[in-house]
Order: sequence, then structure tokens, then C-alpha cells
Amino acid sequence: MSDPVLALDLGGTKIRAALVTGAGGDGGARVSSAPRVERVATVATPATEGAAAILDAALELAEQVRGGAAIRAVGISSAGVIDTARGAVTHATDALTGWAGTAIAPVVLERFAVPVSVLNDVHAHGLGEARFGVGRGRASLLLVAVGTGIGGCQVLDGSPVLGSRGAAGHIGHLAVPEAEGVPCPCGRTGHLEGLASGPGIVRLARRLGADPAPADGHALARAARGGDRTACEAYRIAAVATGRTIGGLLNVLDAEVVALTGGVSEAESLWRDAVSEGIAHDAMDVVADTPVLAARAGNHAALLGAAARAEDALRAS
Repeated sequence: MSDPVLALDLGGTKIRAALVTGAGGDGGARVSSAPRVERVATVATPATEGAAAILDAALELAEQVRGGAAIRAVGISSAGVIDTARGAVTHATDALTGWAGTAIAPVVLERFAVPVSVLNDVHAHGLGEARFGVGRGRASLLLVAVGTGIGGCQVLDGSPVLGSRGAAGHIGHLAVPEAEGVPCPCGRTGHLEGLASGPGIVRLARRLGADPAPADGHALARAARGGDRTACEAYRIAAVATGRTIGGLLNVLDAEVVALTGGVSEAESLWRDAVSEGIAHDAMDVVADTPVLAARAGNHAALLGAAARAEDALRAS
């Protein structure tokens, strides 16, 4: 059996690492067996301490997980827009201080002296879901991640569509009528993320006059489960807008399946039913019956995608 890939997932709140074996498959949508994920470890991201501190924390965790074992490559999933050719972050939000401009791959290559590949975290998640989740055995998948932010990834024949600048999949920054005038974290107004992300739904509930005003998404979810009309209405409006966006994307992309993931996607059936309503509103008849499923690759999806990307790079070299 070949040596494992060391996989890293660099996020805004936590860094995860694991050794992954068998993520390569045939380099396409077909994978012969489930990969093995071992020695999974997590550490809090020092998000406000700058890029050097974040990389130091990631390298320390990676060394801990490797534990002296031989590895064949390092695959990294990272927040931010990624130049995959250089393994560098070109753009990033303030969630990670000083992250934009960080050259990740050279630092990791210097430490481990094996090939290094870097992929955006949602692209990695989409790749993991396409090969090892609901997209397994399918030619195309659209991943929609709804949580603190809203992102997405289109995967065709087992490969994520990255775009010419690595920015493909920013679903949260599509305009929706329900978000007219609503500020978006990108600095513009009227985008889906400002309305329908977890924090966006909390702010929406406050604008609708929720009493008491929810402190966070957990409080809002509890209120909705308890039948609070304002909380339920906030989820409904946000979910319909999300569904309309998915419906429009299906009209353009004609994906074989849609995978929903993220904290908000795990909400009660009220949210899921309203997403379906939104899809039906905008999707053309020819794509209206596209399966829309809960993601199945699990908590390791981004690690699996990062490892698969590293395996693909090895095969292509």
C-alpha cells in the first residue's frame, strides 16, 4: 500500500489535519473504495494573529499528525481565493488577518519536502462530496454550502471548476430580489449571503421585529423549533431566496445532483421545504426534478477533497 497523503484544512475557526490513504481512485468520478482517514486532529485557528501564526499552527498540527510516518504528498484546503498553480492566497476576507497574499505551498514544501497542492476550502469540499458523497458515480455535482457564509462548487467528471482566477463558486454573491438593500460582507448590497447565511438570517429576524431579538443562530433555531412566527418567517424568506438561486444555477449548469451542506442546511424541515419552493419558482421544467440531497461525505469532506487533489497532481506529474 502506498504512503498516505497528509491533508490539512485551514479554516477561519479551526485547522484540521489527517493522514488519508486511497483518495486518488482513477482521477475521475469513479473511486474503487472508500479512502481511509486516520489520526484526525484539530486546533483553533489563531485567526487574528496574522499569516505567520496561522501557518505555524498548521505546521505544528501537521507534524503531530504525521508522527514521523512517510507521506507521499500534502494536500491543503484553505479559506480564500487560491492561485492553485502557486499554492497562494490571492484574496481573503478579514476572518483571517493578513491571509491575502500568503504563499502557502512554499512554506509547507520547505517543511515536508514532498509535492504540495492547495485548493480553496469549498472547492475541496465539493471535490470530496463529488467523489465520496452524493456525487459518487455521477458525472456532475453542484455543492451549495450555507453556513456562516454561502459558497459553492461545480464538479464535472470528478474535477472542481475553479475558474480563471480561482474564484468560481461564489454563490453567496449572486443578487437576489429578497436581499435588495441588504449589506453583504463583500461590501456590496443585495447579495444572497447578506440575507441567507447564518448571520444574515439572524439579522433578518431582527429586522422583522423578533422579540426577544435572537443573540445568534442557535437562539434563532430554538425559537423556530418552538414555533416562533418571526423566526420561522426569517428562515422561510432566506430559504426561498437560496432555492431561487439554486434554481437559476440549475438553469445554467444543469448539474446531475445538488448537495446541500453547512450549518444552516441542517435546520428544521421548514428551511428545506422553503428551499424546494424557491427552486420550483425559478428552475425550468427540464431541470426542476434534479435531486437536491443532504451532503453525505461527512466532516472529512474537505480533507478528502484536499487529499484527492494532491493525488491527482501526483498522477499528472
